[in-house]
Amino acid sequence: MTTKLVIGLDGRSTGERALAYAKDMARLIGDCELLPVYVIEWSPFTFQTAEENEQRHKRREEEISVALERVIDPAVKALKAEGHKARGIVRHGHVADTLNAICEEEGGQQIIVGRSSEGGWAQKLFGSAAANLVMSASVPVTVIS
Repeated sequence: MTTKLVIGLDGRSTGERALAYAKDMARLIGDCELLPVYVIEWSPFTFQTAEENEQRHKRREEEISVALERVIDPAVKALKAEGHKARGIVRHGHVADTLNAICEEEGGQQIIVGRSSEGGWAQKLFGSAAANLVMSASVPVTVIS
């Protein structure tokens, strides 16, 4: 049975560290598929006109294209070049909930994310995505510092 590891990427060095750890784990596991994931924060709770919704949909599609081009596709290409099984995923949503949902949908055994040292007041009030994921995930979560 293939072990699936979901790796949360953020386009920064924290995601790169998570990816490096996942590659090490894949080598130890053997039969392993790596699933790099980029979640674009998105709130569905807004009140907009039909025109605004149309523009919003177009923006969503553009954001997905940019995330694939800049973060996910290069990561998947590098993983495959190193001999790993890999597939990338980009979605809009709340980071912790979306990573966990993808892991469940894909039959993943573990989620690996980087700990962000950036934060500010919002993080102090609401917590980081990594902390929320650790508290709510249905599978083990590894947070890389």
